[in-house]
Amino acid sequence: MNKIYYLASCDTCRKIIKSLPKDHDLVFHDIKQNPITVEELEEMYLLSGSYESLFSKKAQLYKSMDLKNKSLTEEDYKKYILEHYTFLSRPVFIINDKIYIGNTQQNILQVMKALG
Repeated sequence: MNKIYYLASCDTCRKIIKSLPKDHDLVFHDIKQNPITVEELEEMYLLSGSYESLFSKKAQLYKSMDLKNKSLTEEDYKKYILEHYTFLSRPVFIINDKIYIGNTQQNILQVMKALG
């Protein structure tokens, strides 16, 4: 099952979703309305290879909690992502058992190709 984990209130996520091909078969998962589960996060981890790659260092909480000055472990990244949706780097696409994390132009181009 192809999926997108996104935040409905995020302008960048909305813009990306609008640009998706019309005939995609994605299941939409708003991480604020429906927090990700341990199982979903572990699936992302297995596909990406690390929790750090799923973690957003752009999050306001990252700055306000002064996490950049702490030495975080993989378990810390996992804990923070499960504690608050803002720590998941968005959007996360899982398409044909491949994961695409974040909103870089190159990443979105790969998502378009995978959906096309």
